[in-house]
Order: sequence, then C-alpha cells, then structure tokens
Amino acid sequence: MSRNKQCQETKMQSRKKIFGKMRNFVIGTLVGSIVLSISGLTIAQEKPFSGKKITVAVLASGPKGPISAPLYYWRDKWEERTGAKLEIAEVPFGEMHEKIMTDLITGAGVYDGFITFSGWYGDYIAGDYIVPIEKYYNDPRFPKWSKETVIPALRDKHTWKDVWYGVPNDSDAQILYYVRSALTNPAYQAQFKEKYDYDLPVPPRTWQEVRDVAEFFNGWDWNGDGEPEYGIVAPLKVGEQAVHHFLSMAASFSVLPGPKIDKYHNTYYFDPETMEPLINQSGNIKALETMIELLKFGPPGMKTWSLGAGFDFFVRGKAALTWSWGDIGSLAQEEKSKIKGDCGCAPMPGSMYIWDREHQKSVHKYNFAGNTVGGSWHGVISRLSENPEVVYDLYAFQASKPINMWNMMTGYTGIDFGRTFHFLPPYGPASLDEFIKFGWDATDIQEYGEAYYENYTAPVMFEYLRILGTDEYWSILDIHLSEAYVGRETPKEALDRVYDEWVKTTKSLGKAQQLKLYQESIGYKK
Repeated sequence: MSRNKQCQETKMQSRKKIFGKMRNFVIGTLVGSIVLSISGLTIAQEKPFSGKKITVAVLASGPKGPISAPLYYWRDKWEERTGAKLEIAEVPFGEMHEKIMTDLITGAGVYDGFITFSGWYGDYIAGDYIVPIEKYYNDPRFPKWSKETVIPALRDKHTWKDVWYGVPNDSDAQILYYVRSALTNPAYQAQFKEKYDYDLPVPPRTWQEVRDVAEFFNGWDWNGDGEPEYGIVAPLKVGEQAVHHFLSMAASFSVLPGPKIDKYHNTYYFDPETMEPLINQSGNIKALETMIELLKFGPPGMKTWSLGAGFDFFVRGKAALTWSWGDIGSLAQEEKSKIKGDCGCAPMPGSMYIWDREHQKSVHKYNFAGNTVGGSWHGVISRLSENPEVVYDLYAFQASKPINMWNMMTGYTGIDFGRTFHFLPPYGPASLDEFIKFGWDATDIQEYGEAYYENYTAPVMFEYLRILGTDEYWSILDIHLSEAYVGRETPKEALDRVYDEWVKTTKSLGKAQQLKLYQESIGYKK
C-alpha cells in the first residue's frame, strides 16, 4: 500500500471517529431532551406504583435487538417515574406464540402482558384473554398518546370490532429498497438498456422489472469493492417470518381490486363466504414461480438466513435490491452501514399478472396492493394480570410521541416507521432537521417516508390474517414455501399441499367459528 493511500485511510478513520463522537453527542443531547419531555408524562401521584412488579413477554433479541431493546433502554426511566419494577421475559420467536397461549390457557399468569405479534389476535379474542384499554386511555393519570397517530391502515392491528386492545409501538409493512448509486449509474443504465431493450427502471415498479434488475446486477463487482455482488437478497429461514416476504409480493398477483370486500374482491386467504382456502389459486402459483426465479440472483445461503443476516447483507452494500420492513431504512443510517445516503426506497412492486377468480382468467394489467405484513409488535394486557394499570402505563409511556420517535429513529430497536408524527411534510409534521441531527441522510428519509406513505394509503390493501390458529396457518405455508425454494416441491405441489392442510386446520378449529372470525377480522359484510 502506498504511503499516500495509508495517509488517506488514516484520515478517513479519524473522520469516522470524529463523526461517531459528534453523532453520539447529538443523540445524547436528543435523549436528554426526551428525558425532559417525559417529565411531563409523570402521573400526578409520585411513584404511584411503588412496590408493584410486572412481567412482560417480548421477542428474545436482547438489550440491543429488535423489539426488546426499547424495554431495556427506557426501563430505568419508567421505573424511576412510577416506582414499579419491570421484569423483561425474552421468548424466542419460534416459541413465543406457544408460550403465551400456554400461559393464558392454563391460567398460570406468568406474564402480565406481551409485546405481541398482531396476527395472534384471533387466539386472544376467541378465548377472551386480553383486556380492552379504553378505560385506561381516557384516564388522565396515564401518559398520553393519541389513537389518531395510528395510521388507518394499521389501526385494525390494535383493535377488534372497533374496540382497542393494543397500544401502538411498532409499525410493520414491507417496501422495496435499492442501492441508489448502482441503479442511477449512467454506464450501468446504458448496459442494461442494451441487454433488455428498455430503460433501467429507477425504481422497479413491477416484479417482472425486479427480476431483470436483479439478474443484471448479479455476480459482478458493481460497487468497486473488489468483490462480486448480488442482484437481490431475501432472508428465508423457516420459522423466522420469511413467510411474509412471499405474502407481500404475492398480494399484487392475487388481490383483485374492487369497490368493497366481497367474495371475489380485496380478499386473499379464504373465500369469505365458504372459508375455502385461496392459497393455491393461479395468482399465488405465479407469484411463487416468480419468487423462485428471483432466488437465482441472490446469495445461495439466504434460504436459511434469519432476518438479521438479511438486513446486514443489504446495508453492507452486497445486494442491489431487497424488499423488507422499515428496519432497513433506519439500519442504513447507522455508522457501520455502507449505504447511508445511498438507500433508495419505493413502494412494493406491482404485477402485470393478476388472477381474476370471479371469471377464472388471468388479467394482464398493472396491479399494486399495499401491505401491513409483519408483527406491528405492540403491547396487550393479559386478562390474568393483577396489575393491568401498571402494564398499561408502561405501554402508554412507550407509545408517547417523544419515546416512540426516538425508538423509530434508532436502527437497532426494530420499531418501524408508521405513526403519523413520523412523516415529513406534506404527509405529516416531522422535522427534516430532527432526522438529520439524529444522523439520517436527508434524501434517504425523504424517499423512505414517501414510500411508506404510498404503501399505507394504497387504494388496494392486502388483508392481514388474524383468526384463531393464524400462527399454524402461516407455519404450514412457511414450510411448504421452503420446500419449493429448494426444489423438493413444485410451486403447484407446494400450494396444493398448503390448501389441503389449511382445510384440515380449519376443520379442527371449527369451520363455523373460523368463518365468523375471518369475516370480522377483514370487515366482510354481505
């Protein structure tokens, strides 16, 4: 290495250290401001819950991991403010649903509350296991947050038949991410056009375009780091929420737009009149064929990767495209990221193929469906808790604007973008300067916010499954998708087997009850 290059690298490392110290100072100052803000959240009575202790179950990610991190970070402040003690019970994702339901069904009451996955509401409601929050929400003793700050597309993740059970925390939906400098490189654009006979789309708007862009950027050193990069990355480990990567893309192949939710329009999982599974319809088979095609242009190991591995791979600049949750946008702003200021964002691609179930034919026109896939992890109160008001206070504290804003802007927390106060003008009241001071790149946050706004306000929305046994239905799909990804089942075989197992699951849980819950959860009315 030349001496000049050594000097340049030394200077670069010094700048990074200085920048890191400056960023830590700014964030420390912002946290100080938030601490001052939360002094206004203090209940009139000093330490009103002294001597009380609550246990809250949460995703097992540790003090610096997604969803659990905010409980650890703010625990001391909340305990100081209330006099209560918080025990954080970490539970691995693959065990969480079973452990929570066992606690509720047996009446053990180990947990006072859960930072829950929204898809488990059907189980809670069917057993009357969780507590409505209305009386606490309207009580001036508790920290204030506003229901109006929960964007309409996400409100039903916290309610059942318009009754609020959940307190907002995380906001989940998937969007498309791309390395901006790669897709806007004039030389690459010329090469792409020569190969595919159309302009390189920035961003890709259909899955058919995603396929071409992923192929083009796969297997060569397009970022100049001396190593070949990949076209796309999608972490697909079974039991690690990978099923949602398929669902968010399949929506545009399968959700037929219409003026309301009826037998044929704006539905995905089941026929809302018969409870017959729709999973093996032509649109989903086409989506799975597309997914398998995309996997050719990503790292071979990603079929067994967890979410964290996929996040890390993309923010290190090793793939040109991914689609995922809001974590990518905030993690891209962290100091170790290679794509800060280069993280392009767009709504999920649509499809030029949509299956019309009513007329049993494919329609070849653009179709796009917004989504709210994922957990939208948030707090609910166990019916078994002896201290429900203490649990609610913790949740309301985390839901308040200053706390939630900090959580959302901090990459490792896993608390994603979606409350109304997160959005920049003209979509919301957030300040661009505040994001910049926190370390965000201005262009990145503007594209990120616009992509999420377009997603959450899409005319057609992918439904969210929240019936009894949702975890079982998703697990069945997850397993057979994995079999198709590795070639042990064809797309049709995989989805036909899912269909058969879903029919059995529905029968075992009670078809009449399942149909009622499904209709209620999606807002279907004859």
